Amino acid sequence: MSSQVEHTDVGAYALGLLEEGDRRAFEAHLRGCGSCQAELGELSGAAGALSGLSPAAAGPIPDGPGWEGAGEPSAPPAPVIDMMRRRRRADQRFRRGAYLAGTAAAAAALAAGIGIGAAVNDEAPAPKPPVTQALTGQKFHAADASTGASGTVALVDKGWGTQVGLELKGVRGPLKCHLEAVSRTGERSVVAGWSVPDKGYGVPGQPKPLVMQGGTGLSRQQIGHFEVRLDGGGTLLSIPL
Repeated sequence: MSSQVEHTDVGAYALGLLEEGDRRAFEAHLRGCGSCQAELGELSGAAGALSGLSPAAAGPIPDGPGWEGAGEPSAPPAPVIDMMRRRRRADQRFRRGAYLAGTAAAAAALAAGIGIGAAVNDEAPAPKPPVTQALTGQKFHAADASTGASGTVALVDKGWGTQVGLELKGVRGPLKCHLEAVSRTGERSVVAGWSVPDKGYGVPGQPKPLVMQGGTGLSRQQIGHFEVRLDGGGTLLSIPL
C-alpha cells in the first residue's frame, strides 16, 4: 500500500498486518475518512471474539495528537493473519478484474459502434430505382403527325370486359383528356381520364410518357379502335386495332 491508501486495508490495520510505512499512511488517511472509521469500529467490536487479538486492535478508534506512536499491537493468531491476507489479495484481484472488465466492455461497445457505422455507411444496399409501370397484354401503336401525339394501348381480356393500359407521348398542357374505347358498331366507352400539366409528357424537357391503366365493359372482340380525346372536344390520337 506504499503507493496509495486503500479502504480495504481497514481489516489488515485492525489486526496489525500493515508494514510500518503503510500503517502510518493509513492512520493519516483514517483521520479524514468516516467510512474507514466506521468499519474499524465494527471490526474492533468483532475482534474481541478472536483469541490473541491485542487491545490496540480491538479498542476504540485512535484520536488526538501523538496517537500513531501509542505502541504496536501484538501479533494475532496465524490462521487469522492468513485469512486477512487472503481477503486483501482477493479484494485487490476483484478491483483489477472489475477495471479490466469495464475497459473490455467499453472497447467492445466502441467496436460495435464502429461496426454498425461501417455497415450503415459501407454495406447498406443502394436504394432501388422506382418501378415503372409497364404495359401488359396485346399491344397496338399509332401516331398522329398533325398533333404530334403517339401512343400504345395494351389489352387484356377479363370476365367483366377488357383491361386497358395506355402509354402516351408528344403532348403538352395544360389539357384535360380522356381515352375512349369505340366498338365496331360505334358504341363509346370512357376508359380513363387525366390532366396534362404544362410541361407535358414525352416531349423535350419532359421525356417520360404518361402511363396509366383503365378498363371498359366492351370485350376485346367488340372494340374497333381507341381515341385520345380532349374534354372540350377534338381528337389527339386514334389507335386502330
